[in-house]
Amino acid sequence: MSSTSETNAGDATRDIADVAAVEVITTAAVHLMSAAAVKCGLAEGEDAREHLDLDEARKLITALAALVTASAADVGNQHARSLRDGLRSLQLAFREASVIPDEPGEGPGEKYTGSVV
Repeated sequence: MSSTSETNAGDATRDIADVAAVEVITTAAVHLMSAAAVKCGLAEGEDAREHLDLDEARKLITALAALVTASAADVGNQHARSLRDGLRSLQLAFREASVIPDEPGEGPGEKYTGSVV
């Protein structure tokens, strides 16, 4: 590794060391939410429906549900409530976009959150 690469890696390590776990978790959740929203066809613009991909959305929502459920006690009530609200909205959007509805409790992330109706 060159000294420039080592310096950049060291800087990145110091930078991430200064970030609280709650911020890392919420940032990851927001990225998952944003990607899932696009894949559910919720992006802004006339071409939003072109990005609809429910298979991809299911994976992203399930990952988000696992993260939100597993980290809820650690991120605090205010953050957890916002994350759960966003997750529920995505689960409902997925149900609405789906031509063949999942059985209750079988939708994306519902094994972690319970049935969303």
